[in-house]
Amino acid sequence: MFELIFLLLIGLMFNYMGWLIWKKERITLIHHYHYSKVIEKDKKPYTEKMGKACIVMGTGMILTGAVDYITNSMYGWIFFGISFISGLIIMTFAQLKYNGGII
Repeated sequence: MFELIFLLLIGLMFNYMGWLIWKKERITLIHHYHYSKVIEKDKKPYTEKMGKACIVMGTGMILTGAVDYITNSMYGWIFFGISFISGLIIMTFAQLKYNGGII
């Protein structure tokens, strides 16, 4: 039960942060050196991609907790792995495209 509650809370936090970054364009929620070279015209697509990546990660965490709780197995961690890696790939490509590098 603790795993379910913990992953739901963390997943909801990631989803909320992703929504703020994507829809409200709150680029300041991302560490400064990650967006230091993003020009103003690229701010909207950059925050969209970064926000969606956070939402993908958060949804994976929620699914992980739900599947593990319902099935009493560890199969939910498959969702976590897939969503976390997908989110990192999306973030990496956004960084490379709009910031000119990972750092």
